[in-house]
Amino acid sequence: MRHYETTYILRPNLGEEQFTEIIERTNAIITDDGGSIICLDRWGVKRLAYEINREVQGYYVYLNYAAPGKTVDEIERIFRIDDRALRYLTVKLGEGMNAEAIEAEKQRIADKAAARERAQAENAEGDEFDSESLEDDAAEE
Repeated sequence: MRHYETTYILRPNLGEEQFTEIIERTNAIITDDGGSIICLDRWGVKRLAYEINREVQGYYVYLNYAAPGKTVDEIERIFRIDDRALRYLTVKLGEGMNAEAIEAEKQRIADKAAARERAQAENAEGDEFDSESLEDDAAEE
């Protein structure tokens, strides 16, 4: 199996039910071919850099997975014929993924996410506004 990541953009007006249907169908293609999903991120609705098929926004989905090459061909074939998908991009990240490499990649992504959450929590604590000290400074003036 090879290591891939696919980012795809869906029409934003589909609704949560259709987003979930498309994502589950894509995941089923991967798992039915013997692949493994490492990470799935729903980035949500974001503004597009340029208009695509009269759409200015799109629902972004990021998928990191290990699968055989024929799986990518099938996923891209489905995206080409499904008009609900605005754009997609698949990038091969590496060759020869086995079960241990897949678990190691899942752990690496989980560690990275935990570190990001800790950093955000530390930044949020430092951003707290102390209105009492502001009032004290104003009284001194």
